[in-house]
Amino acid sequence: MPTHHPAPQHLSPTPQINSDHPTIVSFAHTHAQGSNDREKAVSLYLAVRDQVRYDPYRIDLSDLGMTASTVLAQGFGWCVPKAVLLAAVARAAGIPARLGFADVKNHLSTEKLRQTMKTDVFAWHGYTELWINSAWRKATPAFNIELCDKFGLLPLEFDGVHDSLYHAFDRAGRQHMEYVNDHGAFDDLPLAQIRSVFAEIYPSINAGQPIEGDFAADAAREAGGT
Repeated sequence: MPTHHPAPQHLSPTPQINSDHPTIVSFAHTHAQGSNDREKAVSLYLAVRDQVRYDPYRIDLSDLGMTASTVLAQGFGWCVPKAVLLAAVARAAGIPARLGFADVKNHLSTEKLRQTMKTDVFAWHGYTELWINSAWRKATPAFNIELCDKFGLLPLEFDGVHDSLYHAFDRAGRQHMEYVNDHGAFDDLPLAQIRSVFAEIYPSINAGQPIEGDFAADAAREAGGT
């Protein structure tokens, strides 16, 4: 169970939040720029958001596939592994971090993803909570800036003061994201729970077969972009 205040585990590595991995430590050293935890957290958030592409076509629920160093090495991931990566680099930079989860209704998916999921509800959407200035701040690094431009979305910013959560509407005023169920915060990745839920409601995704195609290209085409 999570604590209301930072505890030793919020700075400690775990098998998936492997904040002691050399590549994670190096990334944190390079991108934790600033004179205080807030500035460093914002810098890390932007680096994870934009340097790791959001790709829900390639979901790998294996232990290795959900590990922060794997996500960093492959350069892509969906919301949960990107949240794991942000938690790992934050811990490596000395900023307490944990994970948060919620079910969200995504009004701007792609046809291939809708056909695979059979629903517009994304169960166990992941974000990161960072301890900054004596409070937990929510940070959602899922959608990289290029994808936002193609999809017509407002980039999700994080200032280290206010929670960074999905916008309810896109740039054109169309519905974007709706939070429908809050699972709360976790000190470590609840991978067994996520696997169990995905096996029940997304059997094709849980089988580990990637969706053929390019998510960003499909998103741009369906949004009328280039």
